[in-house]
Amino acid sequence: MACDLANPIFTDETKATAHMEADRWPDGVNCPHCGSFNVHKMAGKTQAGMFLCNDCRDKFTVRTGSIFERSHIPLRKWLMATYLMAASKKGMSALQLSRMLGLSYESAWFMCHRIREGMKPASPAPIGGQSNVVEADETFIGGKAKNRAYAKKEPKKHAVMTLVDRDGESRSFHIANVKAKTLREKIVTTVSRKSHLMTDELASYEKVGKEFSNHSGVNHSANEYVRLGGFVHVNTAECRFSLMKRAVFGTHHSISEAHLPRYLTEWDFKWNTRNITDGERAALALKGAEAGVSRIMDLTEPRTLKQKARAFLYWRKK
Repeated sequence: MACDLANPIFTDETKATAHMEADRWPDGVNCPHCGSFNVHKMAGKTQAGMFLCNDCRDKFTVRTGSIFERSHIPLRKWLMATYLMAASKKGMSALQLSRMLGLSYESAWFMCHRIREGMKPASPAPIGGQSNVVEADETFIGGKAKNRAYAKKEPKKHAVMTLVDRDGESRSFHIANVKAKTLREKIVTTVSRKSHLMTDELASYEKVGKEFSNHSGVNHSANEYVRLGGFVHVNTAECRFSLMKRAVFGTHHSISEAHLPRYLTEWDFKWNTRNITDGERAALALKGAEAGVSRIMDLTEPRTLKQKARAFLYWRKK
C-alpha cells in the first residue's frame, strides 16, 4: 500500500476494490469457500465486484472471509482507516477517525477493532531462543484516584505484562494479577526456555526464572536499573510501557477492560514492525485483515445447509 494519502485507492471505490483484489489474489482469483480457481466475474451493476465459483456455485467478493465482510462501509474508507491506524505511532481514536472519514462514531469504533483483529499474528511463534535475552515486566493501566473530579468510585487498574525479545518481537497480555502462577502461565507459553530471562525484583519471577537457561534481575526498589556494564536491565520493556501509556493519555484517554487485549495487539504490532515504513506496515495489516474475520467469527466455513451440500458435492467430485 502506497503511503501517499493522495493515492486514488483512498478516494476511488473502483480502484480500491482493484487494489484489494490484486493484493489478496496475486496468483489469480480463487474461491474462499472451496479454494477453487475455476471462477468467473459476474456482470451487471447489481453484482459489481462479485465472482461466481463454477465448482461449489457460491458467490463471493474480495470482502468475503475478511474483516470487511458484511460491512456496508466503502472499501476506500477501510483502506484509509487501515493506513491511518498503522501510521499513527500513538494510535488513532475512533472519534478522530469518524471526523476524518465522515462516519458515525459507532462505525469508526467498529472499524478500529476489526482492524486491530487483523493486526493479531495468525500463529505466533515463541520469542527468544538460544543466546537471546527476553525481558519481562508488568505495569498497571487505568486512572488515578487523585484525578477524580466527582466520581466517588476509584477507577479500576488493569494489570498488563509485556515480554520483549531484545532482538525480536514483543508480546503483551492483560492479566488478572501479578501472582507467580499467573505470570508463569504467560511466560512459559510465550518464551523459549533456552532464553536468558531478565526481570525486576518481583518475587513472582524467582521460581519461573529457574526454568530458563539463565535468569538475571535488577532491584528497582534499591534504585538499581542497570548492572554488569549495561547488560542486565528491563529498560526495553519499560520503553514498551511508555509508548502504551502515551497512547492512553494522549489518544484514547480511557480503555475498557473488555477491549484492552485488542489495544495491546495493536501496540505489539507497531513495535514489532517499527523498522519498516508506514506503507509497509499498513500492507501487513491489510494482509492480516484477510484472515482476521476467522478470529472474530468463523465465516470461512459454509454457513447454510445449501452451502454445506454444495461443498460436499464439490469435494466428492474431486
